[in-house]
Amino acid sequence: MKSALLKLRETQNSMSATERAVSDYLLTHQGEAMGLSIHQLAEKTFASPSTIIRMCQRIGFAGYKEFRQAVTCEVAVRRFSHAGQSPQEIFPSDSMEDIVEKVTQKNILSLEDSKNLLDAETLNACVERLTSARTVLLFGLGASLYAARDAYLKFLRLGKPCVINDDWSSQLLQAKNSGPQDLAIVVSFSGETAEVIQSMRALRENGTPIIAITRCTPSPVADLADYRLYTTDDTATLHDGTSSSRISQLNVFDVLYTAFTTAGLRYHVEQFPASREAGTA
Repeated sequence: MKSALLKLRETQNSMSATERAVSDYLLTHQGEAMGLSIHQLAEKTFASPSTIIRMCQRIGFAGYKEFRQAVTCEVAVRRFSHAGQSPQEIFPSDSMEDIVEKVTQKNILSLEDSKNLLDAETLNACVERLTSARTVLLFGLGASLYAARDAYLKFLRLGKPCVINDDWSSQLLQAKNSGPQDLAIVVSFSGETAEVIQSMRALRENGTPIIAITRCTPSPVADLADYRLYTTDDTATLHDGTSSSRISQLNVFDVLYTAFTTAGLRYHVEQFPASREAGTA
C-alpha cells in the first residue's frame, strides 16, 4: 500500500496553491505536524480547516483525522522496525569496529527507508518506458553521477542503447538533442542542482519523458519529472549522507534494472552470452 505521505507528495501538482502550502508544511515538518489539531495546522499554514479536509480527501482519506492516523501509524511502524537502530554520529574517538558498525547500520536503514518509498505502479510505468525507448539518456552530477554510470554499465550489458556524459555541458547538449522516442533518467539527491534542472527543462521542451531518482521532498527536479522513484531523505545526518544516499540510488537502479530484465527475460537472457564474450559480465 502506498504511503500516505507519498500520496500527498505525488498529488501536489493537482492541488490549489493553499492546499500545496499545507502539504509542503506536512512533508517538511512531519513529526511536529502530526501533533497538531486541524485548527492548529490551519493557523500554522494560513489555511482554513475546510482546505485541509479537501486536501486529505483529494488523496483518498475521509478527512484530516484519518490522514493523521495513517501517517502516525507509518511513523510508528518505522520507529518500531528501526528500534535501537537510529543512525549514529561518527566521532574521532570511535574505534574501527565502531566505524564499521555505524556506517553499515546507516546504509541498511537507508535501504529500508527507500524500499518503503518505492511504488510498484510507478515502477511498472518506468519499465514500460524503458522497453519502448529508443535510447536511455542518463543525467547526474557529483556523487549522483556514479549511480548513473553504474546504471549505464548495467543497461549496456543488455544491449539497451544508453548515453552518459561526465561533464554538465555535454549533458546539456545531450538533453537538447533528445526527443520523445528517448527516455531520460535523472539522478539528484537534493533535487535542487541548478545544472540538472536546466538539462531537465531542455528535455521537457523536446517532449522527452523523464524519470527522476530523488529524495521524497518537494523539489524542482521532482516537479519537472514525469515519473519519480524516491530515495530516503536522510536530513538528520546530512553532512555524512553522501554515501548512504548513493547506496539508496544504486538500490533503486538495481530494482529498476531487475524489473526491466524480468519483463523481457527471454530477450535479455539471449544477450548475456554476448556480454560474457565481450568480458563485461
